[in-house]
Amino acid sequence: MARGWESKAVEAQQEEKARAGGAWRPYSAEEAQRQDRRRTLEMTRARVLQDLERATIGAHRTMLERALAAVDDQLASVDRNT
Repeated sequence: MARGWESKAVEAQQEEKARAGGAWRPYSAEEAQRQDRRRTLEMTRARVLQDLERATIGAHRTMLERALAAVDDQLASVDRNT
């Protein structure tokens, strides 16, 4: 009897995981919080960049440039604390 595509997909994922380098280990609470913070900052940065591309008023552009610098500083801080 033939197996369904779902079981083949699961098997392929398990094989890929085995080839990728071993066992998965859970993050500590601190690592998980740092990863969440980094993802949030990366999404915020992407949004600010999008807004900056569309901004036409000088004061608005200045505010977005400052916001971008602040987000970059926060990302650097997250990276330093790794």
